[in-house]
Amino acid sequence: GGLFRAMAAPCYLGWDFSTQQLKVIAIDEQLRVIYEDNVHFDKDLPEFKTQGGVYIHGDRLTVTSPVLMWVKALDMILEKMRSSGFNFSQVRALSGAGQQHGSVYWKKGSLQILKNASSQLPLHQSLKACFSVANSPIWMDSSTASQCSALEKAVGGAQRLASITGSRAYERFTGNQIAKIYSQNPEVYMQTERISLVSSFAASLFLGAYAPIDYSDGSGMNLLQIWEKVWSASCLDACAPGLEEKLGRPVPSHSVLGPISPYYSQRYGFSPDCKVVAFTGDNPASLAGMRLQEGDIAISLGTSDTLFLWIQEPTPALEGHILCNPVDSRTYMALLCFKNGSLMRERIRDDCASGSWDEFSKALSSTAAGNNGNLGFYFDVMEITPEAVGIHRFNRDNQKVVSDFPKEVEIRALIEGQFMAKRIHAEKLGYKVSKYDEKA
Repeated sequence: GGLFRAMAAPCYLGWDFSTQQLKVIAIDEQLRVIYEDNVHFDKDLPEFKTQGGVYIHGDRLTVTSPVLMWVKALDMILEKMRSSGFNFSQVRALSGAGQQHGSVYWKKGSLQILKNASSQLPLHQSLKACFSVANSPIWMDSSTASQCSALEKAVGGAQRLASITGSRAYERFTGNQIAKIYSQNPEVYMQTERISLVSSFAASLFLGAYAPIDYSDGSGMNLLQIWEKVWSASCLDACAPGLEEKLGRPVPSHSVLGPISPYYSQRYGFSPDCKVVAFTGDNPASLAGMRLQEGDIAISLGTSDTLFLWIQEPTPALEGHILCNPVDSRTYMALLCFKNGSLMRERIRDDCASGSWDEFSKALSSTAAGNNGNLGFYFDVMEITPEAVGIHRFNRDNQKVVSDFPKEVEIRALIEGQFMAKRIHAEKLGYKVSKYDEKA
């Protein structure tokens, strides 16, 4: 009977609707992973003909993903779980993350269809006529420059917009994407009864009703007043008419939205008591998943470097983003993205350490902290934070140096420069370097 008892032990599902795949993970009450699966959009759903999960349009600026692909991926992964013998009745609650900023446009009448979807059919068949925009704009889209400048102008400038919403206007942010759809296809906008983020759209599929947008992912729209946690009337008006009713009321990121839709009990054997907890954006979800606490910093050293910070008293700036904290609605998280991350480190490794990380590390250890006053900022591509490009070297007398530094000086200048920039921009957003350091 031991196996049977273990099988019936409560578990929790986490979903990740990301750019290239849909992933699911099941954990038990000790947070041990007991099941994982994924559906890779390009490979497993070739009929949608995506590349990297997306369509890059002819202008190279517009980037979208087909909404029905996401729905079909969910059908597919649930079928895979069922055929592997996964016991859905043990799932007590589920939640998830979605790629940030993407938007889904539900056509008038869709709520009824979603509520009454027949458990005899896969969900994508019931929902195939539910979306007024077939291809959702996603975070990679940068086609809304004119909407961004219009929004900043409408509220009194970039800094003013950042003070209200946590960020200046960004092309991928949802408000600007909605403004573009409204200006290009007002009739499509008028046919839309609800606009979801990818996260709240995914939650809606499980809820069988429109899930609200959570505070944290909602802070990546240029529409939410991050202090009061309500939509900003001036931002909404600048984007599109009647937008507030299409967005619904935002909720804290850890809200229990309700029980799972009967569709899932009937089709897969979920317990009717299984709870759906609000979904959030992938970045807020990382802060929660890494279990950050007050004063913590997490750094992701990827192709781009990303900084996550837990902040009590943020000061929104023109660079970086302040979002509502998904774990504690009274506090904030800051997000800073640096485009010149690993690619830059790899290039200096190739130029100065014959392509070897070992040699790179040796060179780094052979130089003193502070690099005798030599410093450099290395941007092969146009940096986001700050907006700058090129390689800028300075010696201890603060003179700009054109020629290369010696190899080991170059390597330390790169690493120190990258981390100094992270600290300076974090402090600008309100991060306090801890009291212990000040005493020391």
